[in-house]
Amino acid sequence: MATKKVCISGVEDGLRLESRILEEIIQKNVREGARKLEIDALGQHGIGGRLWISKDEPIEIDVIGSPGQRLGSKGFPGTTINVHGSVSDDVGWLNAGAEIIVHGDGTNGACNAMAQGKVVISGNLGARGMTMTKTNPRFDPPELWVLGTVGDYFAEFMAGGTAVVCGYKGQTAENVLGYRPCVGMVGGRIFVRGPHDGFSQADAILEPITDADWTWLTENLKINLAKINKSYLYEKLIDRSDWELIRAKTPFEKTGKVRRSMTEFRAKVWDAELGKGGLIGDLTDLDRSPIGLVPNGLLRRYVPVWENSKYEAPCQSSCPSGIPVQERWQLVRDGLVDEAVDLALAYTPFPATVCGYLCPNLCMDGCTRGLKKMLPVDITKLGREGVNSKAPKLPALSGKKVAVIGGGPAGISIAWQIRMKGHEAVVYDMAKTLGGKIASAIPSSRIPKEVLDAELKRAAEVIPHVHLHKKMDSDDFAELKQANDAVVLAIGAQKPRMIPIPGHEMITPALTFLQQSVAGKAKVGKNVVIIGAGNVGCDVATECGRLGADSITLIDIQEPASFGKERKEAEEVGAKFKWPCFTQEVTKEGVLLKSGELIEADTVILSIGDTPDVEFLPEGIAIDRGHVVVNENYQTTDPKVYAIGDTVRPGLLTHAIGHGRKAAEVIDDIFTGRRPESHPKEVIDYSRMTLEYFDPRLTEFSDMNQCATECSSCGSCRDCGLCETVCPQMAITRNSLEGKKFEMYCNADKCIGCGFCANVCPCGIWNLVDNTPLG
Repeated sequence: MATKKVCISGVEDGLRLESRILEEIIQKNVREGARKLEIDALGQHGIGGRLWISKDEPIEIDVIGSPGQRLGSKGFPGTTINVHGSVSDDVGWLNAGAEIIVHGDGTNGACNAMAQGKVVISGNLGARGMTMTKTNPRFDPPELWVLGTVGDYFAEFMAGGTAVVCGYKGQTAENVLGYRPCVGMVGGRIFVRGPHDGFSQADAILEPITDADWTWLTENLKINLAKINKSYLYEKLIDRSDWELIRAKTPFEKTGKVRRSMTEFRAKVWDAELGKGGLIGDLTDLDRSPIGLVPNGLLRRYVPVWENSKYEAPCQSSCPSGIPVQERWQLVRDGLVDEAVDLALAYTPFPATVCGYLCPNLCMDGCTRGLKKMLPVDITKLGREGVNSKAPKLPALSGKKVAVIGGGPAGISIAWQIRMKGHEAVVYDMAKTLGGKIASAIPSSRIPKEVLDAELKRAAEVIPHVHLHKKMDSDDFAELKQANDAVVLAIGAQKPRMIPIPGHEMITPALTFLQQSVAGKAKVGKNVVIIGAGNVGCDVATECGRLGADSITLIDIQEPASFGKERKEAEEVGAKFKWPCFTQEVTKEGVLLKSGELIEADTVILSIGDTPDVEFLPEGIAIDRGHVVVNENYQTTDPKVYAIGDTVRPGLLTHAIGHGRKAAEVIDDIFTGRRPESHPKEVIDYSRMTLEYFDPRLTEFSDMNQCATECSSCGSCRDCGLCETVCPQMAITRNSLEGKKFEMYCNADKCIGCGFCANVCPCGIWNLVDNTPLG
């Protein structure tokens, strides 16, 4: 931790820094360990606010120069700000605990809406000081100390805290409180020394200073005079006869026009005109007298319900693999980083390869933060740590056997899941090693080879692999089906689609090109045309750029479907996108379009998708447009045979992995005598989360801990205690359950159904529902 003072200037290269930039510099220094700072200000706003870490590690700030408005706004306990001069408007605005010492005058709006902390003014104060303050009885009330006098409309709508106006050599010595003080005052107190022209008698009242009040005033006066280097004035200021105490009137002390009560209205007007019981008096004798204004228990209008983990988080719902992303970030917040990393292995054998590198991160697309245009929590920082995870402990085998045909992501996923459920799974594949396309066709620019190798090695420790030396035929398939309790088709899409046009023999399929590129055998000409501008086409373009192509053009019949990292990397190597383009012929000169335009090309690559090789399947297994037909349980028309991944429909790697996990659950249900049933959780409504606690200025995340802190944990309680803290009736308590589990309990006898708990919850756990009608 840094103990040396860090000096920060509000001027850079002769130009004034924007307030936002200066605050970012301050925040950065604090994150890096600075706890003593000197700010040479030039009118920047908000200096010294929002340094949340000061609650645990105190921060001292010296401000020289000319600070701008709202100095110390949203200040936190443990932050001490010394201003060596005067301050601008709204010093201490929304202060939540900082101590602000001003060695000069203050202007208008000081301490507006302050809830905690202290502001000490060595000189005089402008208009509307100490307005709309508040006090939470669980914390120390806010304080304002002014050595001189205050301006007009002081303590307007003051609702809590203590103000001390010493009246020493003030700018308005004949009226130290200014014009119309205390209007609308409903809470708090004011110690005042010196003459004044009165205050709002409707809202405030003078009361004697008790011995306890005097002790508090004198003791704190000595402390605060020392802070502004004016201890020599103490003896001049402690003549008890010079001081008065003004406090807010209670509601019972405020007088005005007396309104007729509902009870009196019913008896003297309603019943007198209509008879006892009013319009329905002859139908019922129920007691219909008014109830209390703020009812609790059975009479509440609304009931808060703690719905922890009832709903699924948007990030988990968006993830085709079903990984509980918010649960992983909770583990990181709890300091259980290894557990957070390893948790992914229950859902995918590729936590680093996919979550960290190859997935377009649909969980981030679904992140609730996006509704406020904030940066989604970055799962890749946690995903990439998965490369260090060890293979999980495996249960004993049940005796059930599953043959998985295909060693790509889908095949590895289902074999992994089936083995973790206690059944034997063997992968049959033509390749020598597991991996499929991710090992043979993904460019090294997309994922480091050592990461992929490590994850495939871990998978091989769990999954037996049979290397087929010949292409599977119908007899081989029938034999596998006979020898196993279930067969899974995870053969992927390995047959490139071709377009029947003249010159198609000069076209290289994208899959073939990528496999050659990974093997170091691919070559390209100077001018490359790629037919098909999806994400695979973008991978091809990136590799062509790496191999030295000068011109790369991707054409498509419609607006390209490519997106994310693949599109960005293709554009970075100079690839150009052109659409709509309809190919008529491929010639030695290039690609001829139906429009008559010729796009010059030495190399033409086709990237319009691939289809599964299903020639070995029997006629009893239905095929539709080249893909195997399955039901909601991934069963084919042969109930012993399942199909997943690209065998069923084209998709992302994470779709194939998710298919594997879900199909494995179905197979396990059948093996153990259960009816396969899916009970997906309803996704929590985005509107239930409260995001105001999180930093909207972030443009990137520094590490996993920052990601975890910025996750709102949608649908799962963060155990932050905000609901317990904010409840005005103290009706909510935290009950510990078995192990690390807990619940938030609402005492119906105290609860008034105000909904504060639901409104402040960052996770959307509390639901305010209508109470059950009586009768």
